[in-house]
Amino acid sequence: MNREEIIVSVRMLLQNPDPDAFRRLVREYPPADIAEVLRHAAPQQVSALLLTLPSREQARLFVELLDAEQDAVLAATPSGPAATLIGDLPPDERADLYNRLSSDGRERLIPLLAQAEREDVLRLAAYPEGTAGSVTTSAYATVSAGMTVGDSLQELRTSAPDKETINVVYVIDGDGRLRGTIPLRELVLNRADTKVEELMQTDPVLVRSDDPDDKATEYIRRYNMLAVPVVDGEERMIGIVTVDDAMDIDREQDATQLARYGGTSAIGGPDLDLKDSSFFRIYGTRVFWLGLLTVFGLITSNFVAAQEDILAEVIILAAFLAPIIDMGGNTGSQSATLVLRSMALGQMQLRWRDIGFVIRRELGVALALGASIAVLEVVLTYFTKGDIGGEVLAIVGLSMLTCTVVGGVLGSLLPFLARKIGTDPATLSAPLITSIMDLVGVFIYFGFAYWFLADLIA
Repeated sequence: MNREEIIVSVRMLLQNPDPDAFRRLVREYPPADIAEVLRHAAPQQVSALLLTLPSREQARLFVELLDAEQDAVLAATPSGPAATLIGDLPPDERADLYNRLSSDGRERLIPLLAQAEREDVLRLAAYPEGTAGSVTTSAYATVSAGMTVGDSLQELRTSAPDKETINVVYVIDGDGRLRGTIPLRELVLNRADTKVEELMQTDPVLVRSDDPDDKATEYIRRYNMLAVPVVDGEERMIGIVTVDDAMDIDREQDATQLARYGGTSAIGGPDLDLKDSSFFRIYGTRVFWLGLLTVFGLITSNFVAAQEDILAEVIILAAFLAPIIDMGGNTGSQSATLVLRSMALGQMQLRWRDIGFVIRRELGVALALGASIAVLEVVLTYFTKGDIGGEVLAIVGLSMLTCTVVGGVLGSLLPFLARKIGTDPATLSAPLITSIMDLVGVFIYFGFAYWFLADLIA
C-alpha cells in the first residue's frame, strides 16, 4: 500500500470506523503517514479511533500529531483512557505535554499518573525551555560496570521494551553517575563472562542539563551519535537526547531563524505562529519591526531632502538613487546569509581568526561583484539615458562599486557583532540590514556627487 492508498484508507475509517482494520493499518504502516490524515479530522473522531488501539500503539501514533492537535485530542478523551495514554508516552513527550497544560490541567493530570511517572514528569518538566534537560528522555538502558556481558543482555531483555533506544547502553555507578558507554554490538559479540568495565568506553561525549539544547544537536551531528547522554550538576545521568529529538530542535530553530531574518520574530516569548498566535501578538510583533524600519527610512529621506541644491542642479542624479542604495542592501543580505549558514554549521565562531577570514574572503568577492555591477550600470546608463556627462557616470559607477563593497563587508560582520552583544545573529533581519545600507548608501552616493560636482553647486 503506497502513501496515497494509506490516506484513502484512513479517511474511509474516519467515516466508517472499523477497529480491526485500523489496528492492522497502524501495525503495518508508518504512524507519521496515518497522523498526517488524522490532522484534518475532528478531535472526537481521532480520539475514538485511538481508543480502539492497544495503549502502546495509541502513544506511538499520538506523538506524531502536532502539539495543538495532541491537546485537542486529549481534551476529547475521557480522563481514564487519557491518563493511560499519557503514561505510555515517551518521558520527554510526557513532560512537554505537561508543560503545555494550564495550572488546572496539571492539577487534574498528576493524580491520574502512577508514582514513578509522576516523579519523572515533574523532574523533566522542571528544566527551563531551551536547555538540554528540557528535551531529555529518561527511557534509556543502563548496566553497571561490575556486571558481565551475559547479565547485561539478560537485563536488557527485561527492560528494553520501555526504552527509546538500546543501540548504546550507559554504564552507571551506584549513585547514578555516568562512567562510560558500551555499544550493544559489543555485548552481542563478546563472551558472556566478560566484564562490562573491560569493554566500556570511558569519558563519553555528554552534555549537561543546563546546556543549550542546540549543543546536544551539535554533538549528535558532529559525532554521528544516535543519542547523547545528559548529566546534572552532580554528574548524575538524567537521560538522553535522541537523534529524532535533535531533528525536531533543528526544525524549530530553522523556523525561528527564518522568522527573525524576515523581520517577524517576537521580542521575548514564543515565536509567531500564523495559525495559533493571536491577532494582537502578530500585530504587536510586526508593528515593532516596521516602526523600527520606518525610523531608518525617515532618517534616510530627511537626508535626501536636504540635498535639494545638488538635485535641483543635476536632476538626473535622482534617477540612480534607488538602484544604488538597493545594491548595498541586497549584497549585505547575501553576505549575512552566508555567514549565518556557516555559524549554524559550526564552521564560524566569534574569534578573530574567523572574522579575519570572512573579511578577506568577502572583500575580494565584493570588489569583484562591485566592479562588475558598476561597469554594467555605467554601460546601461550610457546607452539608455541619453547624453549624460562623464561626471555623472563616474558618480554612478563609483557609488555602485562602493555600496556593493561596503554592503558585503558590513553584512558579513553584523552576525559577529550580534554574537558579541549576546543575541542570536538571526535577529539581524534582512529588512534591518537593507535599511542600514539605505542610510549608508545615500551618504556614499551624495558624497561622490559633492566631490565631482562641487564647482557646479558653488
